[in-house]
Amino acid sequence: MKQYLDLLQHIMDKGVDRDDRTGTGTRSVFGYQFRCDLSEGFPLLTTKKVFTKGIIHELLWFLAGDTNIKYLVDNDVRIWNEWPFQNYLEKNNLAEKYPKYTPEWDEQLKVFVENIKNDTEFAKTWGDLGPVYGYQWRNFNGEHIDQIKKVIDNCKNNPNSRRNLVVAYNPAQADSMALPPCHSLFQFYIANNKLSCQLYQRSVDSFLGLPFNIASYSLLVHMIAQVCDLEVGDFVHTSGDLHIYHNHYDQVKEQLSRTPKALPKLKLNPAVKDIFAFKFEDFEIVDYNPDPMIKAPIAV
Repeated sequence: MKQYLDLLQHIMDKGVDRDDRTGTGTRSVFGYQFRCDLSEGFPLLTTKKVFTKGIIHELLWFLAGDTNIKYLVDNDVRIWNEWPFQNYLEKNNLAEKYPKYTPEWDEQLKVFVENIKNDTEFAKTWGDLGPVYGYQWRNFNGEHIDQIKKVIDNCKNNPNSRRNLVVAYNPAQADSMALPPCHSLFQFYIANNKLSCQLYQRSVDSFLGLPFNIASYSLLVHMIAQVCDLEVGDFVHTSGDLHIYHNHYDQVKEQLSRTPKALPKLKLNPAVKDIFAFKFEDFEIVDYNPDPMIKAPIAV
């Protein structure tokens, strides 16, 4: 995906170095947009291997309205573990004993994850992230407003609507969330029987998070298009604070040294006609031949 490499280069060339909430420091720009034509291939990064299992399970987790990491942990998806773990340390006065990213912190994180996996009561108490993404998608503000059902209904019955959007960032509940949603809202648009989606992301971790987000929302477009008898159009990504963490510079340089390959294809089980009926086994990524994974630390 040349669009993604161009984005990274733009941040490195034009970005401003700033402090941030995590204490890591970033180089960032404000306001950036790119577009992917989903009919040309599934926009899964080829210049490093992307964790497709995690993308699928997280999206199914969102669509279920779930906010507890236990489902993800049970399926060996650990992308959300650090936030409830850090909350656990702080609430139990252990944060000073186990400073972030130290070997001791890493070891305690492993213990925490095993407890989530094996102890149901522990998971109920410490595994919940608050009213984050899936909660707002399916039960906005706790008022039984199912935004996903409304999107499906609009796509089928009012395809010219300009109100076909889902809002995840809810100021009324933001302080109750482990991490207020970075991908804040997304809107759908139908023209010529093609479904397009624009995502607005208030805060974008360009190296670790963005490849995941691109694939996740593109996957959602494919799913909604199938259940609404539409073709796929474009995925448009619009960013607010678009940044590279200072401790990701070496990884970004490695990423920029690689050459994009042909995009893979996505296959969905054609029998699924209900957005909430998809299972992990209903997805197949074909002809995905990425370069090796590039590891980098998560900023919490």
